[in-house]
Amino acid sequence: MSTEDEKLLKEAKKLPWDERLQHKNWKVRNDANIDLAALCDSITDPKDARLREFGPLFKKTVADSNAPVQEKALDALLAFQRAADADASRYAKEVCDAIVAKCLTGRPKTVEKAQAAFLLWVELEAAEVFLESMEKAVKNKVAKAVVPAIDVMFQALSEFGTKVVPPKKILKMLPELFDHPDQNVRASSKGLTLELCRWIGKDPVKSILFEKMRDTMKKELEAELANVSGFAKPTRKIRSEQEKELEEEAVPETSGANTSEEAVADAPVEIDEYDLVDPVDILTPLEKSGFWDGVKATKWSERRDAVAELTKLASAKKLLLVIFMKFAGH
Repeated sequence: MSTEDEKLLKEAKKLPWDERLQHKNWKVRNDANIDLAALCDSITDPKDARLREFGPLFKKTVADSNAPVQEKALDALLAFQRAADADASRYAKEVCDAIVAKCLTGRPKTVEKAQAAFLLWVELEAAEVFLESMEKAVKNKVAKAVVPAIDVMFQALSEFGTKVVPPKKILKMLPELFDHPDQNVRASSKGLTLELCRWIGKDPVKSILFEKMRDTMKKELEAELANVSGFAKPTRKIRSEQEKELEEEAVPETSGANTSEEAVADAPVEIDEYDLVDPVDILTPLEKSGFWDGVKATKWSERRDAVAELTKLASAKKLLLVIFMKFAGH
């Protein structure tokens, strides 16, 4: 490093964090991220006031246009997430959106660190925000960015389970991914679907997804579903559970109580298929088809056709509550 660079970096250390991290010289930004990561690693209290100061910085730093600096910014973010507690989830949305926009097409190491950051947001109890960002990520026109998004959803589901990572949003994303032109996206989607089956069972997945799949994908999945057995168990806990575990370790308990609690924790989560689907509005298509006139028609054939249309539409798995109110009023 030249004397000039040394002088520049030394002077820059006197600047506030936001100015260092957004400095026009990439070496200053790089050095700032290294220092920030080291400082976050040194923080032992998740309520340390400095963490609140740092939280808003990452939405810009992870979007750095310089690849090496961006990677250091992700290192700093990971250190921040490790030091923080669930209060940090307030920053998750903006940071996740920035990562989706700028990191998923980067260098392999950058993508890997971006995925680690997503998983730490889940650990910090921002699973809903994580899934919302994944909904944006899978719509990326560049397949290279879509595959890491699917893969990190697989990781999140595999590590935390459906109690932490709600499967409903994932189920909604999958049909479009099955028809993706890129074979790697389709392969990753298939893997994610099989992982879902391990958590919520084969029948709900087949019931909700198979009608939206191409026959070839159905056959491929059917063949692999035969190998899915038993139920999955989470291997990673959210931060509040980790904290609770540490507190409990400090208080002696009887072995019987521990065994009972472990058994409850290991039990599979019951998933009601009804909760996995969105309610369907059938009133609009009924009104467009002239149902209300048809059901009162003098001709029996018109009444029959109106009822047949209602029967077809009402076969949806979940109907909007307003529909029942509408029928009650007629």
